[in-house]
Amino acid sequence: MNDDLHRILIKGGVTSPGELKDIITMLESAGLTHVNFGSRQDILFPLKDAKEEQLESISKFNTDIIGERSFQNIVSSYVSADIFDMTHWLKGSTYLYILEGFDFQPKLKINITDPKQRLVPIFNGNLNFIASESEDYWYLNIKLPHWKSAAFYPVLIYSWDINSVSMQIEEFQEDIADVDELFYIMNKNLETNNKTMEKELKVPFQTFPYYEGMNRMGLDSYWLGLYWRNNKYDLSFLKEFCGFCLDNSIGKICITPWKSFVVKGIKKSSRPELERFLGKRGINVRHSQLEMNWHVPIDDGEALELKKYLVRSFDQNDISTYGLTFGISNEVGKRSHFASVIIEKNNLPTLVQEFEVRPTYNVLHFEHFDPNSQNYLTYAQDIDKIELPGLLMELSKMYFEQLGTVVNEEETAQVEVQDKERSIFQCTDCFTVYDETLGDEINGIPAGTQFLDIKETYSCPVCDAPKSRFKESMIQFI
Repeated sequence: MNDDLHRILIKGGVTSPGELKDIITMLESAGLTHVNFGSRQDILFPLKDAKEEQLESISKFNTDIIGERSFQNIVSSYVSADIFDMTHWLKGSTYLYILEGFDFQPKLKINITDPKQRLVPIFNGNLNFIASESEDYWYLNIKLPHWKSAAFYPVLIYSWDINSVSMQIEEFQEDIADVDELFYIMNKNLETNNKTMEKELKVPFQTFPYYEGMNRMGLDSYWLGLYWRNNKYDLSFLKEFCGFCLDNSIGKICITPWKSFVVKGIKKSSRPELERFLGKRGINVRHSQLEMNWHVPIDDGEALELKKYLVRSFDQNDISTYGLTFGISNEVGKRSHFASVIIEKNNLPTLVQEFEVRPTYNVLHFEHFDPNSQNYLTYAQDIDKIELPGLLMELSKMYFEQLGTVVNEEETAQVEVQDKERSIFQCTDCFTVYDETLGDEINGIPAGTQFLDIKETYSCPVCDAPKSRFKESMIQFI
């Protein structure tokens, strides 16, 4: 991240239209016209002449502008609740209660996430609270800044202890060598409602979701995802959008780690007005998945140009990257630890830094292309830029070849794998699949109904795209 950027820390990535509008008014008074969203669900912007205290005095919500790098935003997967797969007991309100309980500004990176979603990274914090199957209890995966490797806390943490546990760890963290010592100190200094860990955390593999556009949420409401390819969000548009949300009783706006935002709970009656609002302003709500699955450093023109070059190559070669994610790092070892594949720019040798030298890159990927494996593998080193598209296409093919073939070792001896092939129909707007063997419960279509027999008035259960937007393809399944 650019060290010149200031931040407003949006706790858990959740704000209200009124609070966001207040922030925009404050930033406009400093002469700003746009902001960036950060990978930790915060708001970033340059601040040159205006003084932080003067701007903060304008805010009715007592918003703090953070110039120091030591403070961290709390990340949460509240944005995924009710729109993607969820742990059965974990509701959006649970996140809000936990976030409200934080009465200090942490310096450790804290993540509060559902393991059944993929939009928000699970393991890239220092304290990673991950929902268990036991209601209101969380696994705690810890990697303090001076630790070489991560470790799991030996017991589950109660929801309403997350704040006090985090504060206590932060107080003692510099003197703690390992998780056993931490557990001893915590038991000595803090009384908590822990629970025995009956089984180890198993994070299910999830393909990366499409997180943009107008999509159905339950029976009578929608959620909207908006993405700007350059991550420069116009303040005047955001201000008008907040006004729309306030007029239509929309309570929350969520920032994603992929530098976009999501609005949930849009009433069915408000959808036509919202579509007119977006259409009049020429807002594109259907970017290609090819460009939305990238994590690029904030305000970095070189990295953005590299992304455009690679996306263009994928598009020209008709390569699918659905389910894969890519990250660009301009410094060896500083990786965006929630992308499946990393393109890492090598540092120039000190002896040649005064000369113009073509950069070289390393290509790495997570084991099984799953960021939750936490294990990077090197695929290629010291590669010229022109070689990158071919290598990434090879990796994309590798991903699809192994997709669905990874099973638990204990199951391998018991399961006989048989490849079968059948056709499915996939929405080209949001990639939702209609499987004839399963039907479509939301639209009242029973299992076994052939796609060709469905009425022409059929629409996608997720994004409402018409039947004509579905494309037939063959899949291998186990």
